[in-house]
Parts: sequence; C-alpha cells; structure tokens
Amino acid sequence: MGNVLSTTVAGREMKVEFGKVGMLSNAAIFMSYGDTVILTNVNASEEPREGIDFFPLSVEYEERLYAVGKIPGGFIKREGRPSNKAILNGRAVDRTIRPLFPKGYRNDVQVVTTVVSVEKDNMPEILAINAASMALCLSTIPFTIPVAAVQVGLIDGNLIINPNADEREKSSLHLTVCATREKVMMIEAGGDEIDEDTMIKAIKYGFDACQGIVDFQEEAMEKIGKTKVVPDLYTVDEEVEKDIRAFATEMVKEAMYITDKDERNAAVDAVNEKVKAEFGEKYEGKEADINEVLYTMQKEVVRNMLLNDKRRPDGRAFDQIRPISCEVGILPRTHGTGLFNRGLTQVMTVATLGSISEVQILDGIDESETTKRYMHHYNFPGYSVGEVKPLRGPGRREIGHGALAERALEPLIPSEEEFPYTIRLVSEVLSSNGSTSQASVCGSTLALLDAGVPIKRPAAGIAMGLITSKDLSQEEVLTDIQGIEDFFGDMDFKVAGTTEGITSIQVDTKLKGLSFYVVETAIRNARKARLFILDKMNACISGPREEVSKFAPKTCTMQIDPEKIRDVIGAGGKVINKIIADTGVKIDIKEDGTVFVSSPDHDGVNAAIKIIEGLTKEVKAGEVYLGKVTKITTFGAFVEILPNKEGLVHISKLAFERVNKVEDVVSVGDEILVKVTEIDSQGRINLSRKDALKEQEEQKEQ
Repeated sequence: MGNVLSTTVAGREMKVEFGKVGMLSNAAIFMSYGDTVILTNVNASEEPREGIDFFPLSVEYEERLYAVGKIPGGFIKREGRPSNKAILNGRAVDRTIRPLFPKGYRNDVQVVTTVVSVEKDNMPEILAINAASMALCLSTIPFTIPVAAVQVGLIDGNLIINPNADEREKSSLHLTVCATREKVMMIEAGGDEIDEDTMIKAIKYGFDACQGIVDFQEEAMEKIGKTKVVPDLYTVDEEVEKDIRAFATEMVKEAMYITDKDERNAAVDAVNEKVKAEFGEKYEGKEADINEVLYTMQKEVVRNMLLNDKRRPDGRAFDQIRPISCEVGILPRTHGTGLFNRGLTQVMTVATLGSISEVQILDGIDESETTKRYMHHYNFPGYSVGEVKPLRGPGRREIGHGALAERALEPLIPSEEEFPYTIRLVSEVLSSNGSTSQASVCGSTLALLDAGVPIKRPAAGIAMGLITSKDLSQEEVLTDIQGIEDFFGDMDFKVAGTTEGITSIQVDTKLKGLSFYVVETAIRNARKARLFILDKMNACISGPREEVSKFAPKTCTMQIDPEKIRDVIGAGGKVINKIIADTGVKIDIKEDGTVFVSSPDHDGVNAAIKIIEGLTKEVKAGEVYLGKVTKITTFGAFVEILPNKEGLVHISKLAFERVNKVEDVVSVGDEILVKVTEIDSQGRINLSRKDALKEQEEQKEQ
C-alpha cells in the first residue's frame, strides 16, 4: 500500500512513503532517516482568504514523547504546549519554505510535521524541513521548488554532513544549511568561535550536500506527485494602481527621502491619509489594493534610493554603523545590568545568578539535554515601537530571538567548575528600530561582565541586509540595517561572535534564495562591524568584575568521597536538612561527590562547609583535633573530634602529672586538644591530651 522511494544521505537511508497514511489530507507522508520518522500533513483552503495582505501560512512542529519511549511528566500525562525547542524547529521550517510559494498566493496553507520516532543519531528537526518540502512538492499546492536541509559539523578541522550523536558532542560547529537547486534559503549556526573562511567553506559544503536531497524530491514529484492546481493569485486592480501612482508618486518620494525616522513616518502617514481621502469613496471595498499600491511605491523609492542614488534612508554609508553607546550597573539591586544603544534600538539586559539547584529541567524528546544552567529570555513589549498592545506571554518571535542571543553567548559561558552558578539573562527591548536580537547579544555581554561572570571573551552581534533589483542584476549588502531597510529589504542576516570568530548565525530571506556572493560579503562585512562594536563595548567595561554582586548568592564548591554522600544526607535527609536549617544555605550534591554550597551569607557558607568537612573527613592517626568532651567515666573521657566521631582519652593520657579523677582535669562540654594515637582493628579511636599538649609546646619553641 502506498509508494516508497529512498535515497542515501551521508551513508544513511532517507525514505518517503506516500499514499499510506492521511488519506484525507492533500498530501501526507512518512519520511524517515534511519529510525527517525516524521509524519507530515499539508493542506490548503480551496479559495483565497479575502481582505488580507499576506500569505496565511501556518507551520506546526509537533513532538510526541512516545517517539523516544517516554510518558510526559506532571499530573496530566499528555503533551501540552510546544516546548521552546519545538517552536524554534517550527520557525526554521517556516522560514525555509515561506519564500518559495508564488507571490500573491493568499490561500490558507497548513504544514504539520509530527515527530513520531526518534533515533538520537538522526536529528528530527533537520528531517522535518526535508519532509515539509517533500510533502508540499507531492501535493496539489502550488509549491514547485524543492528545498533541502542538512547539518554540517566540524571535528578536528574536518567537515561532516549530518553528524551522529557522538560526533555532535565533539563538533565545534552546529550549522544547518537549507538550499534549493540554485540558492541558499536559510542558515542557522552555532559555533565555538569559527573563523569566517571556515564558516563560508562549511556553508558551501552544506549547499553541495543538499543537492542530492533536491534530486530525490524532484524524482518523487515526477514519479508519484499530484498534479498542481493553477492558483488564483492576488493582483492589484490596474485602474486603482494607475490613479494612485498619478496622484501620489511625488508625495511618496518626497516623504521617503526624509532622513529623520519620526518625521519620515509622519510624512508617510500624511500621504496615506490624502490618498484614502481622495480615493476611499471611489474605490470602496478595495482598501487592500490601495494599501498594496502604497506599500509597493514606498518599496520602490527605497530600492531606487539604495541601488541608484547609493544612499540609505538615514544618510549612512552602506557599511556604516549607527551611533553606539553602552552603560553598565544601572540598576542598584540586580546582580548585573547592561544598557546597549545602537541608533534608536535600545536593549537593557539584566543578569541574575542563582545556585546550581536552580537549573531549568527540560522534558522533551531530546535526551542529550535534560537541564539548562544558562538561560536567555527576550521581551518585546508594544511600547518598544511606540504602540499600545496587550502584555501577554512570549510569542514565537520572542522565543526565537531569545534563543538566538542565547546561542551566541553559550560557547563563552564558563563551566560549572569554573563558575558554580546558574545564570539567567533577560533582555528588555526598550526601543526597536532594527536588529534587537543582536543588540540583546551586546547588552547581555555587558550584563555578564557587570555581574562578574568570567566569560571566555566578549561577544557582539550585527544584522546585515540586502537590496536587489527586480531582475537580481544588482545586489547591495547593507551593514546594521534599521527598521525601514528590514521592512522593504530582501534579507535579515544576523551574525554574532567575538574577536576570534563566529558563535551564531541566523539568516532569513524574502527572496527565493541567496547567492554565494551575498552570503560571503555579509559574513566578511559583519566581522568588520563586530570588531567596531566590541571596541565600543570594551571602552565601557573591559573585563568581568573581580567579585560578584553583594546581592548575589555566594557559592563554594568542595569535593567529597562519593561513598560519604549518604553521611551528609543522612537517613531521610535528616542530616542535610539540619545543616540547611542551622546555616541558611542551599546545598546541591552530585553523584561524583561535588558539593555546591550557596547563600547570600558568606558566614553561613563557611559554617556549612565546616560541618560537611567534619561529616566526611577521615580520622587519621597522628593528627591533632580540637574536640568536645561528651562523656566522663572512671577510666577516661570520651571526646567528639568530628561530627559523629568519638574517641577515648584514657585517664593516663589526660595530663603529664598523675591524675586521680578524670573530673580533676576535664568536664563534660569542655573543648580540649587531643592527638590520635591509634585506630584499632575495630575502628575505635584512642586519643591523648598529653601528646597534643606536648606537640603544641614543641611548636611554640620552634
């Protein structure tokens, strides 16, 4: 039942089954790579949606925990809202396929990729992009340009395609390349400071690897694909366009050439109002056409300005960065703050340090990552663009931008051993006029340094843009794009990194792909911009504070014998809970015997460490201890030298002179110096006060 086709990618079988499942969907497939399987269903409405000026595409990436043989946690025991990673994977699919639909297509399209089986060596997020393209290609929906995706790794200088789980652990690069037959469609990258030449080489390597998957999709379309429908594409009424152009061309040009953003926006609004007042009644019901013509005219003016006049809307050169200012320590009670300004884009990032127990616990299909010690969150309220909007939880865009900034800094965060803290960064966008995600990278670096986090090196980010002519004969790459250039431009190419190399890349395009000239130019120009920004940041704060904030918890690390962990915890947690209650600290113990003790009170930390040392330290013959007398008998005194460890001082060992009664020398509760003279075969500890005093006198004489 159904049709089955297969190919080989990086030595592993990639297979598609069409016609076996989802009979009522326009197209439904099982696509597998090894034992990883994605069920993909695509559907489209029969008629275009009226009264809209965008393509209503919906992409969903659904994770099912049965795919890895897990039952969801919590009380409900079923999957709830998508995890952040699922949202990011859905965005990656969306950004890859969206530009490849016909311009003017207004039918509702839904793509649902459901992860139903996962083998750790084959990543479902990469397969989902290939499956979405394959399903669309096989459907009647007018999607006719196959797009493929691969991951590129880098181990010991060697590039590899679709690394397995062990290889991903060793790889210093995690690069996703999506490409059609001719162009690069989408790039996502995270890396350990990868130099520009290596990154460009890796992207080309990934592009070449995509071609076999494109061949596979084209073969499937030819053999088992459905006949494509002829779409009813949206076009503007010719009479509406002719009248508005005659009336408003010069006004639009004059408004768009204003350099100041606020003045320009006010002038554009005035032109729009004049047009609607002039033609609103004549073309009633065709408001979408009017808006489309005005948008197209504004876009044409901006493109003409850049391609022919060689000037940008704010007067900058193509490689010029807007004015930058930086500030740290602006909030008095937080652990670290950074305020970063680039033109009218302004982001404030706040760093918070917590104990190791405050890591984020993850419940998903990715078994390689179960906790997160470093987190970055991004907030984009309406006031950042001067609008009135309800304040709700983070949407897909906020989650995506937060993850991008997190990825840029992740390779630079010190290890748990170097810096035993959980780290949370929150970037608040205070003003937005282009590239807030990369401003978040800069603000986050400032906040980490202000918090005293010993990051490997400072990082900065920049967004590159692109303006092309209709026939693509002209291509101009722009450095540090602002809002208007993003809105009317063809590309948003974000690059973050350090002086040594790239740590993250994210590329979106509105075109049907990018040439290698654009990719290479953007990466190389981004480096120049990044170094300029890092110089500005370095002038504000050149390195991490010597100490963390006095409001941050003080954290100390110690190592104990794993066999002694039970002594610290005690039966039912009795011992550890008493330490916490007595000292006010937080204690986290790992299986390897690493103990983290944290508290805002440094004295409490020291007291807890002393107790733990006492519980885990081995008594050794020949060592001197300050112990407490716990019991007196006729033949000697029992002394506690460490918690729960007692020894006997025989009456003959209490003093240099003869002792008739133990009570003549010591009483219960006295603290006395004693030396361990012997630990017998039964583990009994014999002590001598006389020998301890003798050793003390000898040390004084020396």
